[in-house]
Amino acid sequence: MSNFWTRTITGLSMVFILLLALFFSGWVFALIFLVITVVGLWEFYGIIASDLCLPQKRYGTMAGALLYIVTMLVCLVPGFSSINYLWISYIPFLLPVPMFLFSFIIELYRNKPNPLVNVATTTFGFFYVAMPFSLLIFFNRPDVLQFWGLPVILTGYFSFTWMYDTVAYLFGKQFGKHRLFERISPKKSWEGTIAGAIVTLSSAIGLYFLVKELPLIDWLAMAAIVLVFGSLGDLAESLLKRSLNIKDSGTILPGHGGILDRFDTMLISAPFVFLYFFLRLSI
Repeated sequence: MSNFWTRTITGLSMVFILLLALFFSGWVFALIFLVITVVGLWEFYGIIASDLCLPQKRYGTMAGALLYIVTMLVCLVPGFSSINYLWISYIPFLLPVPMFLFSFIIELYRNKPNPLVNVATTTFGFFYVAMPFSLLIFFNRPDVLQFWGLPVILTGYFSFTWMYDTVAYLFGKQFGKHRLFERISPKKSWEGTIAGAIVTLSSAIGLYFLVKELPLIDWLAMAAIVLVFGSLGDLAESLLKRSLNIKDSGTILPGHGGILDRFDTMLISAPFVFLYFFLRLSI
């Protein structure tokens, strides 16, 4: 089977599983992403480990999982989810602080070279992998806007992300001639990026007519954030892999590579989508 069809089947299977989980239970979806978070953290610490950089792989993975679990509980457990949204939303940003300090304490007893680099890369894993996935849970709270049994913001965010990735990849592969950022990612093209942007923004307008409870400006803003910061997330992960001289972050997903390869656009865009809606609710 060609890489194209392997990639397509894997991608469609993931879309189906996640949307099915969202429809039946917020808990099922949250648990699936807990597994994705743990695997993504383990994968991240694995690829950056070297003779000059020895992150605290076990601690970093457990700490990131704890961050996700705490966020999941305060968002989904009855009682917690009805408490003021604003103070709960601080948890993914505050919890990494004691985790970072504790990583310094652990490093005291490891006796490894380059302790500051080890602590820095361990902490980076919290913010780069665990926090973005944790923030997705806020869009899956019981009190968020629902449509056909699906949380509107989260479903829209996934739809925009998948749509942009797919169209940009297919159109760029077929018609791409002008490189978007050749130094970092030689295969990404302006043609694919523009096609993905047009389809994604058009989808935002179409979704507004299906779910008018969410204003058009919010649909367009979410789509624009995915376009800008999703592209930057893709390039950032490409930069990470290029600096490490690796092609893929892992092999767990046929046709895609690793967890970081598949969810790279979300790692940067999810915090900005969260920030947008956080500010909208705060004003």
